Amino acid sequence: MAKSKEVTVEERLRSLYDLQLIDSRIDEIRNVRGELPLEVSDLEDEVAGLNARLEKLIASLESVDSEISARKNSIEESKALIKKYSEQQKNVRNNREYNSITKEIEYQELEIELAEKHIREFRAQIEQKKEVVEKTKQHVKDRETHLKHKKSELDAILAETAKEEEALIKKSDDYKKKIEDRLVKAYDRIRKNVKNGLAVVPIERGASGGSYFTIPPQVQMEIGARKKIITDEHSGRILVDELLAMEQKEKMAKLFKRL
Repeated sequence: MAKSKEVTVEERLRSLYDLQLIDSRIDEIRNVRGELPLEVSDLEDEVAGLNARLEKLIASLESVDSEISARKNSIEESKALIKKYSEQQKNVRNNREYNSITKEIEYQELEIELAEKHIREFRAQIEQKKEVVEKTKQHVKDRETHLKHKKSELDAILAETAKEEEALIKKSDDYKKKIEDRLVKAYDRIRKNVKNGLAVVPIERGASGGSYFTIPPQVQMEIGARKKIITDEHSGRILVDELLAMEQKEKMAKLFKRL
C-alpha cells in the first residue's frame, strides 16, 4: 500500500500564507462595512424611541383636550345653576334665603372663572406641546431619512460583497483542512492577539512585516530555506520569505478575481 505524501515545511508555509491572504481579504470586506451595521441598528433604535415619544406627546395632547372639554361642561353646568338660582331669588321669602342663594350664585361664578383660567392654561400647554410635536415629527423625519440612506448604503455593500465573502469563508475553511490542527490553532491564536489579524507576514527589507524589527541575516537565511517554521520573537507572527509571499500573492490574486 502506497504511503501518503508527507507535507513539507515549505508547503505548510505556502498554505498558511494563502490562508492569511484569504482571511485578510475577508477582513478588508468587513472593514468596508465598518460600523455601518451598528450605525443602522442604533438609528433604528433612535427612530423607534422618537416615535414612542411622539405617541406619548399626541396622547398627552388628547388628554389636555379632554380636560378642556370637561371644564367647558363644568362652565355650562355652573351657568345653568346660576340661571336656576337667579329664578329662585325672585321668589325668596326673607333676606336669609336671598343671601344664601346669592352665595351659591357667587360660588358658581367663581367656579366659571376658575374653569376659564384652567382652559387658558390648558390651551397654552397645547400650543407648547404642538410645537414640541412638530419639532419631534421633523426630527423623526430627518432620522428616518438618514436611516434610509444608511440602510441603502449597507445593502449596496452587502449586495456587492456578500457572495465574495461567502466564497472566501468557504475557501478559508478548505485551506484550514489542508493544514494540521496544531498550526491552525497557533495561527488563529496569533490572529486574535496581533494588530490587523496578520498572523503570517513576509520579511520586508530585512524586517518582520508585523513588527518592523530587523531580523538577523542568519535567521533570514533560515526563513528563506523554508526548512522550519520560524516566528518573530517580538510579535509571535509566523515569518515567510519575500519571494514566497510574492508568489502566493500572485496566485491568490487570480483566485480573488474568479470569486
